[in-house]
Amino acid sequence: MSVTVSDEQAGPGCAGVMITRDVAQRFDRDGFVILPRIVAPELAARVRERFEPLFRGEFETGLQPDEWNWRPERDPADVTRQICNGWKSDLTIAAVVLSAAIGEACARLAGWPGARIAQDNVLWKPPQGRPLGFHQDASYTDWVEPSEMTSCWIALDETKSERGTIQYARGSHRWGLAPPIARFHAPANPTEELDRLAAARGETPDLVPVEVSTGGGAFHHGRTWHGSAHDTAGIGRRSLVIHCFSSETRFHPHQVSAIYSRYKRAGDTTMDESFFPITWTETGHRSPFIERYLAGGWRDA
Repeated sequence: MSVTVSDEQAGPGCAGVMITRDVAQRFDRDGFVILPRIVAPELAARVRERFEPLFRGEFETGLQPDEWNWRPERDPADVTRQICNGWKSDLTIAAVVLSAAIGEACARLAGWPGARIAQDNVLWKPPQGRPLGFHQDASYTDWVEPSEMTSCWIALDETKSERGTIQYARGSHRWGLAPPIARFHAPANPTEELDRLAAARGETPDLVPVEVSTGGGAFHHGRTWHGSAHDTAGIGRRSLVIHCFSSETRFHPHQVSAIYSRYKRAGDTTMDESFFPITWTETGHRSPFIERYLAGGWRDA
């Protein structure tokens, strides 16, 4: 599979994606596939540099992201910092999130005709950062139809188990859909719900850490259980996650997301591409505003 995104390929002129049979089979079997390179290290470094301004509330486009879950004056220093939909606030983040290559990879792995952005996660686990609870992304998408998601997780720092890297429970995408977990950030036992489900099925979770260099990462199925442990190395790490829906996804007519259903028009279940942009389709469609937005024309995009 060739999916590396460089500075030049991000946004306009983004490279195509080739999914080999082996990669697709591993994704279907395990619920994830780990790759040594998804974005060029130089681009990963540029994205990493945007974290401090973002979490200080310095938003390049003037727009606050949809979720801003950590503030320096408010929240504990040892919990993972998260921003959702940083692409709306920062063009460097947007260059990766809106890339056609990542959209195509998500669509081809999921068997969709195209991909649209559900949301992104800008994640910063500080030194000695506490865990993130193991969960399924699809537990949080009942507000769309179909409630399917495929995600791309990109390491912006070198990742090791002791740095609290993301871990996947191999094959857990076949265990059915569970409710949202009780505590997402800094739970006492990050695998509590996963362990309970596995025990009920007579399974033992096979946890696989993503250990890659800067710019590497993984694609995972929306029902694959994943989370992260405590950063015992005391170094911390940063990552960028791109969550995709099918390009054909619509709002659920009745189920509501407290945050994202604000973008649903009355009496209309179609998803506005201004807020859930289509990054790739097999017919060649890509939300028209993306190239102008990435080129700096965000004020009139």
